[in-house]
Amino acid sequence: MPKTLAKTDVVIIGLGAAGGVAVLPLTNAGLKVVGLEAGGWLSPRDFAPDELRNGVRSWPQSVPKAINEAPTVRATADVDAVQGGHPMMNAVGGTTMHYWAQSWRLSPWDFKVVSETQRRYGANRIPADSTVEDWPFGYEELEPYYDKVEYAIGVSGQAGNVQGRINNTGNIFEGARQREYPMRPLRSSPFTDLMGDAARKLDWNPFQGPAAITSELYDGRPPCQYHGFCNTGGCHVQAKSSTAFTSIPKAVATGNLDVVTYARVTNIVTDSEGKVTGVEYVRGNETFLQPASVVLLASYTYENSRLLLLSKSAAFPAGLANNSGQVGRHYLSHHQGAPVTALFDRDLHNWYGLPAQGVAVDEWADDNFDHSGLDFIGGANLWVHTDRKPMSAAKMPTFDLVNSWGSDWKAFVAKNADRTNSAYIQKTTLPYRDNYLDLDPLVKDPYGLPVTRITARYGDNEKRISVYVQDKMEQWYLEAGAIQILKSGPGNAMGASTHAYGGTRMGDNPETNVVNRWGFAHDVPNLGVLGASVMGTSGARNPTLTVQALAWRTAEYLASNWRTIVG
Repeated sequence: MPKTLAKTDVVIIGLGAAGGVAVLPLTNAGLKVVGLEAGGWLSPRDFAPDELRNGVRSWPQSVPKAINEAPTVRATADVDAVQGGHPMMNAVGGTTMHYWAQSWRLSPWDFKVVSETQRRYGANRIPADSTVEDWPFGYEELEPYYDKVEYAIGVSGQAGNVQGRINNTGNIFEGARQREYPMRPLRSSPFTDLMGDAARKLDWNPFQGPAAITSELYDGRPPCQYHGFCNTGGCHVQAKSSTAFTSIPKAVATGNLDVVTYARVTNIVTDSEGKVTGVEYVRGNETFLQPASVVLLASYTYENSRLLLLSKSAAFPAGLANNSGQVGRHYLSHHQGAPVTALFDRDLHNWYGLPAQGVAVDEWADDNFDHSGLDFIGGANLWVHTDRKPMSAAKMPTFDLVNSWGSDWKAFVAKNADRTNSAYIQKTTLPYRDNYLDLDPLVKDPYGLPVTRITARYGDNEKRISVYVQDKMEQWYLEAGAIQILKSGPGNAMGASTHAYGGTRMGDNPETNVVNRWGFAHDVPNLGVLGASVMGTSGARNPTLTVQALAWRTAEYLASNWRTIVG
């Protein structure tokens, strides 16, 4: 039998990007919170600038829990699933310890994909097999929470639209914001200056992207040092605005947050009426029951669905909050395939730096351009950045100019190590009827529990976006002086991704969504879900800032409506 602990107001499962933000408004409101984290505390001493360890041996993702629970993947239900790897990690701060820290807001269009598409192009432009819905609210509802997170954790950038005033040095397509970013943008580099000038020659509007990285002294943390080894690792000076160094310590300082590390949650417990009463977790060789008035599930998209499906009871025989069969549905991940790589005839001065130190073009994102004569909806954010280190440079393609081995290859790399660049292109992805998450019937973790199975592939809409924006990216590179372009074809299977969405989608209709507009389960009034799993669209953006804004919004709603939610 589990050892029963003292009851708390709120238990949060996972202290990463979402849970790590939610703890701050909750504890500031005086609620007692227990945060259960599967990993431990990391310190700057763990973040050595080491390309071999961070980039090749995949620290810090290569931790036992994440590896042992890696989802399996398949494109369609009629093929066998195979091991798919896991892009996430376990630690206080979660993936905000090692992510690129690009901190984008969604555009207003992303919240109203269906209604805006039908208004502008007609009802038949939504792909027939897509399950996409409008969000239950618009950009203007989430904007104040974007703002709160940007200032609470520290985001650098250049605003393009402050209360309707357009600034051409920022993103002119962004939704209106109430004030500037708290910090100026990260500095440019010779390469990003080159690409920015080329974009302007094309009459495009380049801008430096937003980053959860300090560009100056902020909240006691030093500015970024631009050495770049944080690509897949943490920041040894704490310039990266991980929740482990921002919102979580502030919540601990209130005296209202108890962080429990190495806590592996196995079950969310319910009573006979279907309300959650707490969670069971394993720590070391012991099992504990943590009673709570409210449970907030904030593990990750794959684990959110998995834990709900594993938490079966008499009230929820198909899994917690799954009486409408919606847990695991409407899954999507960012279509990051179809990359474009360019070769130049001169050095680009692109050594080191970091992936969030880049320049973006949004002319071809979302619905910023006319789709009337096109066979797709949505688009892509074009992004090029400064980030080159010796081992990554040695893996450059040869553009079919020489063999990829031997003395010719060595000479080619020696000459061109600083003459290539690969774009990072994020594209709109829609949910489809046959894309979903469930429990793998064969593959188990060390506890004997089934892992998540991903069944998903990209639709024609996403593949057509890829072809279209690849041509735009090629145009941009050529304008900047590229002499060779390499384009890879779009993929088919939608595997595990750091940008995974859906499975517990948010919406007003309980027949098609798991949680309501505030992030609480339709079936379980005192169960909240945090993370990209509640998002119904991806936009052409990294999800983290939107995830954090939603988490802050849910936490504030809980604190303001405590008696109603707890009953």
